[in-house]
Amino acid sequence: MQGLPEELIRGEGIVLRPPRRADADDVTAACADPAIQHYIPTVPSPYTRRDALHWITEVHSAERLLGGVLLVIADPGSDRLIGSVGLHRVALTAGLAEVGYWVAPWARGRGVATSATVALSRWGHRRGLHRVELLTDPENWQSQRVALGAGFRREGIRRGAGRRRDGTRHDLVVFARLADDPPGPVARALPDLPGGVLSDGVVELRPLWTTDADDLYALRILPESVASSVPPVAPDRANVRRRCTEGPSYWLAGQRANLTIRDAASGRFAGEISLYYGDPRDGEAMIGYGLAPAWRGHGYATRAVRLLARWAFGQTAIVRLIAGTAPENAGSQRVLERAGFTREGYLRSRLPGPSGTRIDDILYSLLPSDPY
Repeated sequence: MQGLPEELIRGEGIVLRPPRRADADDVTAACADPAIQHYIPTVPSPYTRRDALHWITEVHSAERLLGGVLLVIADPGSDRLIGSVGLHRVALTAGLAEVGYWVAPWARGRGVATSATVALSRWGHRRGLHRVELLTDPENWQSQRVALGAGFRREGIRRGAGRRRDGTRHDLVVFARLADDPPGPVARALPDLPGGVLSDGVVELRPLWTTDADDLYALRILPESVASSVPPVAPDRANVRRRCTEGPSYWLAGQRANLTIRDAASGRFAGEISLYYGDPRDGEAMIGYGLAPAWRGHGYATRAVRLLARWAFGQTAIVRLIAGTAPENAGSQRVLERAGFTREGYLRSRLPGPSGTRIDDILYSLLPSDPY
């Protein structure tokens, strides 16, 4: 089968070359890493030097026979292995391939995967590949950062296309880069928080993560939280955990920013606040929030809304924020009004209620020119 040639490829701060037997110890150490074991379930567990030698010889040769390339990412100074990258499922006549990679623990945080993905995908484009795909687990936000940094655009979700080590199925996030795509990273609609946090000295907003699952679940199952949910149904613990673990993926996609509200002095969880960015073309986003009972009545929600609004107007293309409350939710209405929002209208039967009913919604909005 005719495939891609195997040759030395140079990138920014890295060299791509064929694997060698001398790499066996580094491959063994890298592939025993918990992150690689978790996100690449085809890697044997436990991983031994014998597995490494099999990968260097048999797996490498098999990939070549299938028309792909499997290369080591090496340090250009020492030639030591710091990762691996390859083009798989290559169909040269159709101009299609899939890129995959892993980085050794001792080389992370240096942009190695991004440099290798850029170098190999550009090399593939020059040799006839029109479209290179990149697939990641929705929980693997680090890999999604690599994709965006390497110029791959997020296209959607391939449902149930991945299989975990225990045999269960999971979704895959699909990214792709075309030969005629512009160079450089893909612009993000929702950038990172400056320094990873927003704070006014009293309240802090931090991105939601797996470690927040128990606190968020306890907040979400409160009767008042359920009543204000859409639809008003108590959440499943597994779904709350998924919201936490996949939150960074939605943030990177520019779809929503999920954050925790915390007491700045103690760091304790006080609640949650989210920004939903449905269609960046119209510049409008919606916010929603909730506080745990112990933190209500101290102005934390108002502070959180102001912090998020300042970030949205100052760091994104958002030019209009909206929020809705149930007519009887006077507390939430006071929060929005104190944060500078203006009541715009009363929307009858807008949202699904309990037992098939419909409930009304009061709409509020905030513009950058409003005092907040």
